[in-house]
Amino acid sequence: MKIHFIGIGGIGISALAKFMAGDGHTISGSDIRQSEITDELALKFGAKITIPHHGDAVEDADMVIHSAAVRKNNPEYMRAAELEIPLYSRKEALKFILKEKRVYAVGGAHGKSTTSAMLAELLPGANAVIGAISKAFHSNVRTAKNGEVVFEADESDASFLNCNPYMAVVTNVEPEHMEYYDYDLERFYAAYEEFLRLASIRVINAEDPFLGALEMDAVRLFPSRDISGIEYLLIDEEPYTRFELLGKGSFEVFGIGEHIALDASLAILAALNAGADLEEIRSGLKNYRGIKKRFDIIEKRAECVIIDDYGHHPTEIKATMDALRIYAKMLGFSRIRAIWQPHKYSRTIDNLQGFVEAFEGVDELVILPIWAAGEVEVPIDLRGAFGGYELTMAERVTKEGGEVKVLDREGHTLRSFDRDLIVAFGAGDITYQIRGLK
Repeated sequence: MKIHFIGIGGIGISALAKFMAGDGHTISGSDIRQSEITDELALKFGAKITIPHHGDAVEDADMVIHSAAVRKNNPEYMRAAELEIPLYSRKEALKFILKEKRVYAVGGAHGKSTTSAMLAELLPGANAVIGAISKAFHSNVRTAKNGEVVFEADESDASFLNCNPYMAVVTNVEPEHMEYYDYDLERFYAAYEEFLRLASIRVINAEDPFLGALEMDAVRLFPSRDISGIEYLLIDEEPYTRFELLGKGSFEVFGIGEHIALDASLAILAALNAGADLEEIRSGLKNYRGIKKRFDIIEKRAECVIIDDYGHHPTEIKATMDALRIYAKMLGFSRIRAIWQPHKYSRTIDNLQGFVEAFEGVDELVILPIWAAGEVEVPIDLRGAFGGYELTMAERVTKEGGEVKVLDREGHTLRSFDRDLIVAFGAGDITYQIRGLK
């Protein structure tokens, strides 16, 4: 088939496009701007890319799939409807894309991209469709000529209910994306329970209050009991966590923190229940090299390390801050400087006190304008809320050479950092700013 993807530059929709290309289909797509993702789709997957959206782009398509951000007034959406071309949202498309596959689905509020990428390394013969760029296979997709798929399952729009899970792995359940669930906690938790009940095999973090209370058959990880001997080390100057998993021996995995040991343990248990050999799992875990934008070390010098991190929820930021303090001590650095681009007005308001507490221990904090992600602007007094920090409110940052510059609206430099540990948090365009690409 010829399949056209509207919004193909998004991490989730691009993954489906690559997966469908690997399945033998011809793909094309459009987005509002060119990016690394659209370039990769054109060069490696032969996709015809249209920038920006234009109705003509769908003319010869057999099917059109669009991202959740695409509205019905999009010119390609309207043209596809006019031509009566089958038109599906990404969520709807999952039903037939994964219908005949054996899906190892990984969900959860936090850590699902990391756990998915780890599991992909422990099941090297399987397809992989994850929500981040794996540094091991340099993409968010790996294709194989079989029906097994490691799949990152998304709860933000309940699309995980359409992914046909043979195995469901859940890292944790914390209320998030509540606007989709109309702020109805009962509906939110019911979606997770349904996701788990759809699966034949379930692997869960049993110390999560919601998951631990579920009455269903599952492989249950009790982190405080089952994970021990956690230590942190540098291997070839890269940060690693070593830990013992009850009855399974010792493992080493890229990254720092108890949450890394937890994610790895869930991946190990999932791989074992998928039929993988324990010793192959132990060696395979060493192939995991991390994922882009998660504790992503983008520059490392004797006097300075710069890290890009996708953390955009207090729980994620706190976990990364805990890891940063350990890493800074290992490197002999005395200060941590954090740059935060809040993501969404709704998330910032709903979790404001949590964000204030998450940055505890940082030596300097820079806050950039909220990345709206399509939401209507709401006034939030961030300067007042974070008044207890050594704080700089700025317009943007950039990186020139090994120096991070903090800029105001006129482009004047407010602060510059070139020593110790520097970390950028957020799910917006901060990842390009901290790399000096924007």
